[in-house]
Amino acid sequence: MNLDAAVVLFVAGLIFLLALVLGVWKYRQMMTASDHLAHPYVDIAHRAALMYSFATALLAALVQFSAWPAWLNLVAAGVPIVFFVGAILTYIEHGFRRDTTNQFAHPTSGLRTSMIALIVGEIGGTAVLLVGFAVGAFT
Repeated sequence: MNLDAAVVLFVAGLIFLLALVLGVWKYRQMMTASDHLAHPYVDIAHRAALMYSFATALLAALVQFSAWPAWLNLVAAGVPIVFFVGAILTYIEHGFRRDTTNQFAHPTSGLRTSMIALIVGEIGGTAVLLVGFAVGAFT
C-alpha cells in the first residue's frame, strides 16, 4: 500500500473509532431520556461519523490507485476530510450544548460561506482523486 493511501485509511479508522465512541454517548442518552431518544445532534454526529469514516476509506482506495503524485493525493483527500471532521465536530458541539435541533433554523453569518466552501472542497477534492484514479486505472 502506498504511504499516502495508508495515511488516508488510518484517518478513516480514526473517524470510525470516533463514531463508535459517539455511539456510546448516543446509547447513554437513549437509556436515560424519558422518551428514549438521544438529542438530534448526538444522533446526527454518530451517523455522520459512521458515514464519513467509510467515505474516507473510499478516498483511500482512490488515492491508492491514483496516477497523481502523493502530495497531490494527500491534499485532494485532505480537503474533504477536513470538512468531514469539521462537520462531525459541529454536530458534537450542538449535541453537547443542546442549543438547537436545526442549525439552519437560525443560521450564523458564516454558515452560508462555510457551506459553499464545504461544497467546493468536498466535490473538488473527490473529483481530483476520481480523475487520478481513472487516469491510473484506464490508461
